[in-house]
Amino acid sequence: MHRSIGAVLMALLLVASGATVGVGAVAAQQSSANASISEQTTGGQTVVVDEVTLPDGGFVTIHDATVLDGGESVFTSVRGTSSYLESGTHENVTVKIDEPLKEDGTYVAMSHKDTDGDRIYTFVSSGGAADGPYTADGSAVVDTANVTVSATVSMSDQPTDGSSVNVDRVELSESGFVAIHDSSLLDGNTFDSVRGVSGVLSAGVHEDVRVELDDELDNEDTIIPMPHKDTNDNGEYDFVSSEGEDDGPFLNNNGDIVLDTAAVTPTDQASVSMNDTATGGNYVGVDETYLPNGGFVTIHDSTVLDGAVFDSVRGTSDYLAPGIHRNVHVALDEPLSEDDTVVPMAHKDTNSNEEYDFVTSEGEDDGPYTKDDSAVVDTANATVSAAVSQSDTESDGNTVTVHHADLSEGGFVTVHDASLLSGSTFDSVRGSSEYLEAGFHPNVEITLDEPLTESQTVIPMAHKDTNDNQEYDFVSSDGAEDGPYTANGGAVIDTFHASVLAQTTFTEKTDVTDTVTVDSATLHNGGFVTLHDSTVLDGAVFDSVRGTSEYLGPGTHENIEIAIDEVPGGEDTFVAMPHKDTNGNQEYDFVSSEGAEDAPYVANGGAVVAPATVTAAATATVSISDQTTDGSSATVDSVSMSQGGFVTIHDGSLLDGATFDSVRGTSDYLEPGMHEDVEVSLDDPYTEDGTVIAMPHLDTNGNQQYDFVSSEGAEDSPYTEGGDIVLDDASLTVETMEETESMNDDTETDASSGSGAGFGAIVALVALIGSLLVARRLN
Repeated sequence: MHRSIGAVLMALLLVASGATVGVGAVAAQQSSANASISEQTTGGQTVVVDEVTLPDGGFVTIHDATVLDGGESVFTSVRGTSSYLESGTHENVTVKIDEPLKEDGTYVAMSHKDTDGDRIYTFVSSGGAADGPYTADGSAVVDTANVTVSATVSMSDQPTDGSSVNVDRVELSESGFVAIHDSSLLDGNTFDSVRGVSGVLSAGVHEDVRVELDDELDNEDTIIPMPHKDTNDNGEYDFVSSEGEDDGPFLNNNGDIVLDTAAVTPTDQASVSMNDTATGGNYVGVDETYLPNGGFVTIHDSTVLDGAVFDSVRGTSDYLAPGIHRNVHVALDEPLSEDDTVVPMAHKDTNSNEEYDFVTSEGEDDGPYTKDDSAVVDTANATVSAAVSQSDTESDGNTVTVHHADLSEGGFVTVHDASLLSGSTFDSVRGSSEYLEAGFHPNVEITLDEPLTESQTVIPMAHKDTNDNQEYDFVSSDGAEDGPYTANGGAVIDTFHASVLAQTTFTEKTDVTDTVTVDSATLHNGGFVTLHDSTVLDGAVFDSVRGTSEYLGPGTHENIEIAIDEVPGGEDTFVAMPHKDTNGNQEYDFVSSEGAEDAPYVANGGAVVAPATVTAAATATVSISDQTTDGSSATVDSVSMSQGGFVTIHDGSLLDGATFDSVRGTSDYLEPGMHEDVEVSLDDPYTEDGTVIAMPHLDTNGNQQYDFVSSEGAEDSPYTEGGDIVLDDASLTVETMEETESMNDDTETDASSGSGAGFGAIVALVALIGSLLVARRLN
């Protein structure tokens, strides 16, 4: 029955969604919108809305009960949203839950508009500025129902060899098993009815779960798949051995055991079925096969119909155990180059080596299963073009991984958002893969130029490289180049739901002092953005934290300034990481709680992150004092360089603009930090008194060689501060020969007196004279 949220919450919703019309007018315009949801049981991954009516199209969103609290909870209560629904009434709408439900409770189905017409639900990321709820009588159009978070299971009727069965789908809110009971369960035979149990299954959705039967079925029977918990967390099914003390079954909203029933018929008759398909010629999928004794599915081309039994073989599946198998993938050893009728054929493993030997043995081994003296086959039309495939997944918003792509001529896989379905051919493009050669490509990772900031329907599309330049030009050429592969009158695509709870964009930053700006972050449930240095990649989860933003509410935030303590080494890879506010106190407690609170947002089992290079502002100080030398060197009292580099000695002609000719000498490469008493040998020594100017230089090309002069200033530029070059100057006095001889006389006097120090002084003098002679020769 239609229910409504109160006026206080409606006011919050209307303000959040930017509504400006009067409540009465809105109600009159939207009175036909409706949502209906009934009490149900879920494994926490999906919720089914019985019926929703959307006069102008839109979405149906599942909120938890905190939506009734108003404020930020209007956004943080969103647990999942349907794909775009056309205008009209829709029944049994399955809503994918982005963050699995963990607790039983009241949940709210709410009808939302698509106010910006892009077919993407942006209510949360826009802070309510778009895609607000439909209203009636001054309130959002909603319905509520109690949802029990437990498990669901479904299984279809099927043949069996008696040793195994396949469960179509099981959805678990916590880890557990699927037990197969025979029909004696219906007579109260709780334990002895168990014929087999799956391995331990993690929380989530599992499809085509194969269960080996410990006690084989000999006769047609009704079997009962039943999800069980792993109550003692040991990964072993102990329900029978513990006589029901451990690993009991999941219960539904009525307190009954969650189960399904299916008719299972033992048979030795094989079968195979395959629908018409598009392919890149390298790979095909067989919809279903039943092999009573195990074996293979072989793909023949149409020449098998003309008697080419062996030469028609294009590819064979891996060995398949006895029983039923769905979505069997077959790689083609001999790719298809043109459209053809393909013939999937069920083959035995007659020599039990789990290797397909039919061709190599010239038919002696692994012959086909037969029915009425004919091979068990099906036929399907294969259109040679391309194929792409991806299932529902989590995403960090910056990348999408497509499970596989099969391209007949090479090209790209492009990711479109749902606005493609409303005609936005070019604007819907979020990113494209690198060029892919013709062939089969698994796990194609695509970096998005336009990130996903909300959970939504995503459409991977196979594109050609029509101009053979290995660059994706479809958008820039307005569709004139690199159009999509087509099959059966349409573009080759797949669709899937990408769950995005957080996304952040973080690009390279330079000249950083005490703050770093993160470009943007979208946080579904609010929280923080933390900056870690590169040691987080080595496992330093807490010590790597360099700074954290203030609390950020749900939605999208741009240009987030974060105070940091330092940039290690002057340049480092920083990792921007969105964190939740798990305890709701709007304080970042991840480090102080040692990870117990304010954990990072995650996708596909890993933290949502965005790495970028951060370079500290190049800072330097230098000090040089008046000194007397032989002119072949100068000593810099101290130099500090945040990024390392060199300290160069210029003469006074620098002040007249002689930028390069003024260079007298340069130190060796100096690491970042403070250096004292740096002696610089001069390539062009002083022969008379003059000015020495100490100037710190960067090592801009990272080769630890001073290239400022040889590159004419293109490399290794000087450090600056406030636009001015960092330098210091002093007077350098060159010792004369008379001064040296005078010192020599003094030394000889000291030596004749028998002082033990005299020998060292004489050696020093000889060395000094030698260096002066060298300097004169250089001049």
